[in-house]
Formats: sequence, structure tokens, C-alpha cells
Amino acid sequence: MAEWTRGDPARGPARAPLAVGGELSAASLKAAYSAGVFPWYSEGEPVQWWCPDPRFVLRPEDARLSDSLRKTLRSAAWEVACDVDFEGVMRACAEQPRPGQSGTWITEEMVKAYCALHREGLAHSVEVRRDGRLVGGLYGVALGTVFHGESMFHRVTDASKVAFAHLVSRLGAAGFRLIDCQVPTRHLASLGAFSVRRSEFLRALAEWRKERPAGDPWVTPPASDG
Repeated sequence: MAEWTRGDPARGPARAPLAVGGELSAASLKAAYSAGVFPWYSEGEPVQWWCPDPRFVLRPEDARLSDSLRKTLRSAAWEVACDVDFEGVMRACAEQPRPGQSGTWITEEMVKAYCALHREGLAHSVEVRRDGRLVGGLYGVALGTVFHGESMFHRVTDASKVAFAHLVSRLGAAGFRLIDCQVPTRHLASLGAFSVRRSEFLRALAEWRKERPAGDPWVTPPASDG
């Protein structure tokens, strides 16, 4: 795997890009994620590579699911699968309206690069369908026992929450250590995510990205949470 060579993530700006420019490809994404770096920029801009401090993370075993969400999960209306339509999930995330934002950072260049990473078995999606129609989901990158979450979407109420709950359950059952949520949001904080120092995150990533998961979260679903 290629190594990240565009600045030291441990010494980069806390709230600004570590590096700007360069190509976006499966190879550059692998090098970036293995170093704790991710791309985040708007269409028409050069690629911006980030490694913020602090880092927002969630341990699968610490996820807090409300009673109402647990009840929602028991509904037979949801059909949940993984990696059936990765590109479809990315494009749906790009179309998701977000408060305070116009446009999307999920550019065509990003779709192409992450789909290439998906074909290599490193980028994954969780998909929620109702009556066969894709109504919610999320995607991200898995390295060792760390999952780097990228984006999620919903077309009906609670569909993205269902996707996230299934992700947490699947990762926990497969022995994943951490979900990298990247930057703080109120919603993820309500689910149990918290901030850690960048140095602490990078030390954990250096160790855990080399671990082999205990199972494959993208193939066999875990037992129902009930």
C-alpha cells in the first residue's frame, strides 16, 4: 500500500486542510485513510485533505439506540443489505439536502475514486430498502478494525438511522474497534460519539488498521438486536 507523503497528519492544522491538490484515486485514498487523512472539498475546488483535531469517533459497543429506534428496527418494512448498490448510495448521499449547505462535496471525481476502492473491497455501503426501493443508507471505508464513515442519506423518516444501527451491530459482531465519524455533529453525539485528541486517534489507527476483523460484517448479518 502506498504511503501518505503530503505532510505529517500529527502536526497539521487542527481546523484547516493538511494538504491541497493532487489526484483522487483508489491509491491516494488508501494512502490517506491509512494515515488518518480524508478528502473534503466542494465541486470546482482542488482536492483538500483533512486530519482535524480533535477527531470524532464512536466505539460500536458504546452506541446508544433510543427505545423508539429499537422499535423502528423491529419493523418488517425495512430490507437491509450491504454492498448491493454502492454507487447508488453515494449518489443518493450527494443529493441529500443538508441544512446550511448548497451543493455537495461528493463530486463525480469522488464517486469514481470511491467506487474503485469499493471494487477493491475496502469501501462499503449499508442500504435500506422499502418495497424494493432504496430509501436510506450510508457508505465508508474499512481498514483493519476501523470503519471511516463518510456520508448517509434518507428518503423516508428513520431510514438513515436504521442503516446506522445495522452498521454498528454488524461492526460490533465482527470485532471492529472504532467508527471514525471525522467531525462532530449533534446527531452522532446523541448516538454515543465523542471527541478524542488527534494524537490518540492516530496511535489507535496505526495499530488497529493492521488487525484482522473477527468476521465479515458485509456478508453475514448479526443477530437481531431485539
